[in-house]
Amino acid sequence: MKILLIGASGTIGSAVDRELAQRHEIVRIGRNSGDLQVDISDIQSIRALFEKTGRFDALICAAGNVTFAPLAEMSAVHFSLGLADKLMGQVNLLLIGREYANDGASFTFTSGVLSHDPIRSGASAALVNGAIDSFVRAAAIELPRGLRINSVSPTVLVEAMDAYGPYFRGYKPVPGADVALAYAKSVEGLQTGQTFHVL
Repeated sequence: MKILLIGASGTIGSAVDRELAQRHEIVRIGRNSGDLQVDISDIQSIRALFEKTGRFDALICAAGNVTFAPLAEMSAVHFSLGLADKLMGQVNLLLIGREYANDGASFTFTSGVLSHDPIRSGASAALVNGAIDSFVRAAAIELPRGLRINSVSPTVLVEAMDAYGPYFRGYKPVPGADVALAYAKSVEGLQTGQTFHVL
């Protein structure tokens, strides 16, 4: 399969790349790195990406920004980052990408544990993650041509504990290789409308 991997150089993306590159052609995409670049918060940038990639069999998005800050310090502006980038960025990857997807292609998005197990300073992430999982369930029942869509909802990764450990006290981190298996299940399996939780 030809797989577009957005966020390929990140912690999750790197693990997914190692898992799937053994069996498939991976087009590595990042904001500033990779074979191609994209800003998922910009519709024109997304469309320009697909013009370069052409047809594809699977798209994985392991990218997206949200604001981590105490709710008492947040305004609508702080929430707008996650809404425009991680949420609508992934929604727009489907809305535009479906035009370039081969019959039976899959889309796999990334949400996260905070949608159902929140932490302090994680309100934006919780909002966005929950919306992504809900969108996946709803979009799956309307997609034509055998197109599939799923999300992967990982807890904090072992490899990310240096950066995110203080936010996730008491959480058991999981190895990136375990998280990558959920993406492989989404891409190489038959399910649609599902959220694969990795805890």
